[in-house]
Amino acid sequence: MRARRVEDYIWIIFAVLLCVCDGSASQISYSISEEVNKGTVVGNIAKDLNLNIQELDSRDLRVVSSDSKNYFDVDRRSGSLFVSERIDREALCPNTAECSVRIQAVMSDPMDVHRIEVKILDINDNSPEFLEKSHSLQMSESVPPGERYLLPIAVDADSGSNSVKTYKLSQNEYFSLDVQSGGEHGVSAELVLQKALDREKQPVIDLIFTSADGGKPVRTGTLNIRVNVMDVNDNAPIFSKSLYKVRVNERAQPGSILIKLNATDLDDGMNSNIMYSFIIRGKNDPSNIFDLNAETGEIKLKDSLDHEETPAYELRVQAMDQGQNPRSTHTKLLVEVLDENDNNPEITVTSLMTPVKEDAELGTIVALVTVSDRDGGSNGVTSCKVVGSVPFKLKSNYKNDYSLVVDGPLDREKTSVYDVTIEATDEGSPPLSSNRIITVHVSDVNDNAPRFMEPVINVYVKENTPQGSKICQINASDPDLDLNSKLTYSLIDSHPRNVPVLSALTINSDTGDIVSLQSFDFEKLKTFQFRVQATDSGVPPLSSNVTVNVFILDENDNSPTILAPYSELGSVNSENIPYSAEAGYFVAKIRAVDADSGYNALLSYHLSEPKGNNLFRIGTSSGEIRTKRRMSDNDLKTHPLVVLVSDNGEPSLSATVSIDVVVVESSADIQTQFRHVTMKEENFSDLNLYLLIAIVAVSSIFLLSLVTLIAVRCHRTDSDFSRYSPPMITTHPDGSWSYSKSTQQYDVCFSSDTLKSDVVVFPAPFPPVDAELISINGGDTFTRTQTLPNKEKPKAPSNDWRYSASLRAGGVMQRP
Repeated sequence: MRARRVEDYIWIIFAVLLCVCDGSASQISYSISEEVNKGTVVGNIAKDLNLNIQELDSRDLRVVSSDSKNYFDVDRRSGSLFVSERIDREALCPNTAECSVRIQAVMSDPMDVHRIEVKILDINDNSPEFLEKSHSLQMSESVPPGERYLLPIAVDADSGSNSVKTYKLSQNEYFSLDVQSGGEHGVSAELVLQKALDREKQPVIDLIFTSADGGKPVRTGTLNIRVNVMDVNDNAPIFSKSLYKVRVNERAQPGSILIKLNATDLDDGMNSNIMYSFIIRGKNDPSNIFDLNAETGEIKLKDSLDHEETPAYELRVQAMDQGQNPRSTHTKLLVEVLDENDNNPEITVTSLMTPVKEDAELGTIVALVTVSDRDGGSNGVTSCKVVGSVPFKLKSNYKNDYSLVVDGPLDREKTSVYDVTIEATDEGSPPLSSNRIITVHVSDVNDNAPRFMEPVINVYVKENTPQGSKICQINASDPDLDLNSKLTYSLIDSHPRNVPVLSALTINSDTGDIVSLQSFDFEKLKTFQFRVQATDSGVPPLSSNVTVNVFILDENDNSPTILAPYSELGSVNSENIPYSAEAGYFVAKIRAVDADSGYNALLSYHLSEPKGNNLFRIGTSSGEIRTKRRMSDNDLKTHPLVVLVSDNGEPSLSATVSIDVVVVESSADIQTQFRHVTMKEENFSDLNLYLLIAIVAVSSIFLLSLVTLIAVRCHRTDSDFSRYSPPMITTHPDGSWSYSKSTQQYDVCFSSDTLKSDVVVFPAPFPPVDAELISINGGDTFTRTQTLPNKEKPKAPSNDWRYSASLRAGGVMQRP
């Protein structure tokens, strides 16, 4: 046992020396004896490949092999290659002179591959043995000295110096042993007759035939040989040649004749009748492959041949006569099997590094590929390539070893799986080829930001929507996978139009649902804007924004409001008219406003009188109360009127005002509403002067604005004038003006009260608009509208919007 350990250490030292000497080659080579203990160090890969030991673990150093067993492994801490499985050379490489295991050392980040060849050295762990327990020889007593008899060979599973090296024969007086080297089975022996036999003296001779190998210590095997001395048969058969050679194609069909052997015997009769037979040597029985005609010596092919399994056969044929004491001779027949290109190349994937990241750099190793061909010569020379247009190519590592590497950009969103076809072709005639498909999966990288369908989203929300209501849902998509496509939504803090978005809205980070935190009032806020950000969960995360425009839709939540003077608290709403008033006499004008918009702010006036009294009428849009006919003696002196002001919302809201109309005898008895204001006509005070200047200034500004508006409307393009009729200005008895065209109409109305003058301009219906107030001279307002694009129009209940201006008193007239 101690001698064996010493021998193991010697082989390890020898392997290290080989690695040092072969360090400049494209591969490194080690040697190790078979049957060494697990954990035995073969060599230091890190040292021989000049690798940094500190990087072995981080770069995932490992060894891979195409064999079914992994006989070796590597220690990442020291870089030592050690034995991990029991190695039996005879089982690993049967009947071969040299035995080696090829492995590959692979590291990643970056990927690097080194080829390692470990030669398995034989130890003398098998003894020679004979297939037969005993062997018998028939010898005539007339056999002269010098006659030779071929003896069985011993079989030793070991190789090299540990195989059979010599034979010995036990001590005897008749025979010696002639040991010969060379041939298919190495050493052979022949039994040589040294002394003439005498059957009467010794009819049976027992010998011990010993085979010995060349190992240390020497192992032996024995065979008992019994020589039966037969009576005289003087002449042995003779072959024409001592060695016959024949060549046969491996595609030869069974039944083909290979050769016809011929032996002659000088004897007569049965002693010259020759029978042929195979001599079985070792484990190979030639009768399984070849058929020998015992009488004619003709040899035919019995089974198919395969050059890759056995390139040549060495046959021993015996010719024996049929004499009473038969004599025999033997010859050697060498059958050479010619190679044909009958084997396709074989493609083996020894290691597949998948999936591959879609941002993998060019040259990243995906798989290790080995190509082999069992044919010989040019029939076994192969070339390998990638078929088709794929972002991969083959890179040659060593002889028939290749690396499949990335050769172009990868995009998982376009192609997530590649079926890479590798084709190997030999150089035979005709050439043979084979294909192997390697499936390469591409793993996802967070290289796509979330995407919104539109850059701007318009949302319409009714005013007075309850707190906690869902106003919309924001959806984005991400073509990446898993966490790289898992999106979270958030509001970007901003304060458009002094609206703190984060306090007014909240968003569900998972679903994108936007929920209101407060109720909106159209009269205070008509629209606002904010942004939503979608962020994926990749590393690093990617995000994108979308702009959300929120339009508040008006609801009819405001009742009409009666304006002064009829809305003043504690005032007596009464008007006087003369008895002589004609039909159409102006009695009073009711003014009202509505804080809503559209139809919700479109007001109509209705008059309620006592039954049977049909004296007054009211303009449904102007609010002017006028007489319908002249007075009669039957009419009452006091007429209580109730004016109902209603909007056009759903449902409609309204307000009422009561007015007592008193009929007086003459117009001189009519007192104005401002009779409580005392005026000193004889003295023109400074207050009256200021009031007059203010009235003149406001009137001038109004007239200038009116003229400008008419001028703008009149000076349109030629095409506009061609489509519309000339404008028309009409005066009315009550002091109002009307400006109209074929497509638009404006009513300018003045009240009869000289102290309070109102003007209202009513255009034709417009599409939904955003309203903007423009100040005219100290506090007077004019409402300007701007039509929204079609895609931004809010769903308003009405297409009628109004322009209104109030001078001083704030009276408003409206027109649908």
